[in-house]
Amino acid sequence: MDQSAANEDLAPVVPDYNGACLSNVVPALLEPGPTPPPWLPAAAAGASQLVLLVVDGLGFLQLDARRHLAPTLAAMEGGAISTVAPSTTATALSSLTLGCPPGEHGVVGYRINVGGDVLNVLRWQTAAGDARAAIPPDDIQRRPAFCGRRPPVVTRAEFSGSGFTAAHLADIRFRGWRVPSTLIVEVGRLTASGERFVYAYYDGVDKVAHEYGLGEHFDAELVAVDRLVADLLAVLPRGAVLVVTSDHGQVQVGDAVTPIHGAVMRHVELLSGEGRFRWLHARAGAGDDLLDAARAHHSADAWVRTRQEVFAEEWFGPKVSDSAAARFGDVVLAARRPVAFADPADTGPYRLQSRHGSLTPDEMLVPLVAAQA
Repeated sequence: MDQSAANEDLAPVVPDYNGACLSNVVPALLEPGPTPPPWLPAAAAGASQLVLLVVDGLGFLQLDARRHLAPTLAAMEGGAISTVAPSTTATALSSLTLGCPPGEHGVVGYRINVGGDVLNVLRWQTAAGDARAAIPPDDIQRRPAFCGRRPPVVTRAEFSGSGFTAAHLADIRFRGWRVPSTLIVEVGRLTASGERFVYAYYDGVDKVAHEYGLGEHFDAELVAVDRLVADLLAVLPRGAVLVVTSDHGQVQVGDAVTPIHGAVMRHVELLSGEGRFRWLHARAGAGDDLLDAARAHHSADAWVRTRQEVFAEEWFGPKVSDSAAARFGDVVLAARRPVAFADPADTGPYRLQSRHGSLTPDEMLVPLVAAQA
């Protein structure tokens, strides 16, 4: 079968929000029932001390293809689970820390429509600049992180006080790091002091993948991450368990950034989302024409869905709040091929080589592995 035919047959990976999904990891670790779920690594079930490390951007399929570069990770117990939709950091980290699907917490993308303004969730900015006053984070979502346990969180120091931190890590105990060695020292100190649960976040893989793609730079960063994981295991108290997961995987896109067809754009009021999960917001009365044009011009490269179809297929979970639904567009282009859909307002300091956001296996499958110190 040629690649174009294979892409036509490819079905989106819709998360199993009742099963092996990133949104269920923290509840399984912090509020375990009498029987651990079968997808949870056995080492993590009933552990007296847990460290949950999120390696941003490390998809299961990318890791699995490079097991020889990551012997520590490869030796850990566990396998693949799915992330949430869209497979993007803002949404996935929120689902992980808040313990629920995106349709419930409302952080439904990287760039979301909030009353006609498009909010960049990671930067917490609109076209007017810093939006922390205009769009308070607790107006977007008010659920407590980590089941209300207030654990220590070891993450980049520059994230302190950001809008996104307030939205998905409210009321935690913040511990900042600026270089990876500090992350290791902080986790070691916290666990040595008796902390039962520590959350740590490392974003090097995602940064390297975005700027350099999935070649030798990515491989070198994976070697460094494996060393980081080994060093973390070495500083943990005996019997403590390190759990490693990720928020999404990656697709090599490079220069395959396609403009949205003019016949589509004439029906569009604004764009939100991101390159591989682009929401089209229809002009008044143009919803049907927008859908017809999007299907006519972009179905070869994308799963074209209406907001109602996304609800019915439960891409964002079995429940979608009214406030979350208001942030969706009318039609979404979810890339099924290694392409991205351009939006002149969605810019950054460099052309992204690797991307994510859609529902392909490369993006949706993430590791959930564990080992005991």
